Amino acid sequence: MSRHAWSLYAYRLLMPGEQLDLFACQEVRLHLVARQLELEDAGDHTLCGSLLPARPHWRDLDRQILKDHRLCSVCLQRLRAERHGLPRDWPLR
Repeated sequence: MSRHAWSLYAYRLLMPGEQLDLFACQEVRLHLVARQLELEDAGDHTLCGSLLPARPHWRDLDRQILKDHRLCSVCLQRLRAERHGLPRDWPLR
């Protein structure tokens, strides 16, 4: 079975943990991270540009998470943009 060019499988969910420190967002937000790191992108950042904690807690991404009020709005915007073929750095902050 072939996989669609774009799918939720290409992303992971960064769960908030004890390491909400200078390496991560200071709010209790769920962030999205590309599953496969790309050479031209910084591999230690979420879709919105936040740094990853030293020991991230991962979860697979599913459609239910996209409705969670804790999901970072910038990560969600960039996920939707990528789904429509726009570059990952859209929209800029």
